[in-house]
Amino acid sequence: MAERRAAGVKLLSGFVRTVPIMSLLRTLPTGRLLALLASVVVIAAGGTAIALGAVGGGGPVPPAKPLAGAVHDAISAPAVNGITARITFTNKLIDSASLEGGGPLLKGAKGRLWLGDGGKLRLELQTDNGDAQIVSDGTAAWVYDSGSHTVYRGKLPQENPAAKADEKPPTLAGVQKHLTELAKTTDLSGATPGNVAGRPAYTVRISPKHDGGLLGAGALSWDAAKGVPLRAAVYAQGSSTPVLELKADHISYGKVPASAFDVSPPSDAKVVNVDVPSGEAAGAKHAAEKAVTGVGPVSKALPFKLSAPATLVGLPRHQVRLADWKGAKAAVVTYGQDLGGMVVIEQPAEPAAGTPARRERGGLRLPKVSINGATGEELDTALATMIRFQRGGVAYTVLGSVPPAAAQAAARGL
Repeated sequence: MAERRAAGVKLLSGFVRTVPIMSLLRTLPTGRLLALLASVVVIAAGGTAIALGAVGGGGPVPPAKPLAGAVHDAISAPAVNGITARITFTNKLIDSASLEGGGPLLKGAKGRLWLGDGGKLRLELQTDNGDAQIVSDGTAAWVYDSGSHTVYRGKLPQENPAAKADEKPPTLAGVQKHLTELAKTTDLSGATPGNVAGRPAYTVRISPKHDGGLLGAGALSWDAAKGVPLRAAVYAQGSSTPVLELKADHISYGKVPASAFDVSPPSDAKVVNVDVPSGEAAGAKHAAEKAVTGVGPVSKALPFKLSAPATLVGLPRHQVRLADWKGAKAAVVTYGQDLGGMVVIEQPAEPAAGTPARRERGGLRLPKVSINGATGEELDTALATMIRFQRGGVAYTVLGSVPPAAAQAAARGL
C-alpha cells in the first residue's frame, strides 16, 4: 500500500530532525514526497545555495528530468513492502570539545535500518563507545541513547484516517504549482541525476532567498524508481559538508521479518516518558494558546512579571502568546521572523539542581555563562544557540539560529 512507503518517508525524515536532540521520532503532516521536500526547505532555510553536484560515485544514473517530473514520478511509484538498509548518520552539530564519550546520537555512527508493514521501524547505530536504538511499531516509539543510558518513550502522532482516505497524489500540474510557490521564497536546484546506495537517484538542494541565521541549505535524494528517500542532509551557512546527514550506503527492498523488530532497551536504563500530542490534540492546544496574545493580556495571565522589550538585539518584537508548561502558565515571545529570528520562553523556575562548573547531560558538558549576575547554561551548536538561566523565580530560555555572542546579548537584554 502507498501508505506504507509514506510511513517510511515520514519516519526517516522525523529521525533526521529529532536524533540530534535525543528526542522521539516525529512525523511530517503528510507522507508524500512533495511534503518532505517542503519540510527540508523549512529545516534548512537560510544562507546562500551550495554549489550543486551529483551525489554518489559510480553506478547507474537516471535520465535527466525536470524537478516537477522527478517528484511526481516518485510520488506515483509503486509501493514497497519493506526496506533493509545499511546507513550512515553524521552529526557535527556540537564541537567535539563539548563531548565526553558521547554516544552515536551525539557523534554520529554507521548502522542498520529496517522498515516494515504498518510503519514499523528499527534503526540501530553502533560505535566503540556504545550504541543507540530507535524502534517504533507505527503508533509508539522508544529511543535508547547509550551516552546517557536513557530510554525515551512516547506515542507518535497519528493521521486522521478519514483525511488519509481522501488524500490523493497530486497531478504533475499540482506538483509544478507547489514548486512554483516554493521558488518565491527559496532557491531550488533541479533534479540532479546521480547514484546513492547503488541506486539511480535524483537530488535536490534548497536554500531560502532570505536570512536563515546559521542555517545554510538542505539536500534530499530519492530512489528514481521507488520514490524512497535515500539521503537527507542539513548544511550550516558557508559550509560544503553537512552538519546533519542520514544516508543509505546500501538498500534492498522486500518484506522484513517480524523478528527484526523484536528488540528491547536495557532493563536498567533510565526511562523518560515524552508527551507527544496527537495532531488533533496539538491543534486544539495551539488554538487555546493563541487565544491569549499580546503583552497586556499575557502579562495579566502570568504568575510572574513578563519581560518582553519592544526590540531585542535589534530585532522587533513579533508576537507574545500564553502557553502551558507542565500545568503552569508560561510565555513565548518571538523577535524577528523566520529562522533569522529568536524565541524567548519564560516560565516558573524549577528548583536548582546544584552548582557545578559544568553540568553533564548524557556526555554533553554545558558551559556556564553570566547573564546580568545570574548563572546560566549555554548550548552552542553549528545551527543554533540556546541559553537558559533563572532570575527572580522565572526561568528564561533564549533560542535562535545565531552565534553565542548574539544569544548572550539577547539574554542580557531581558
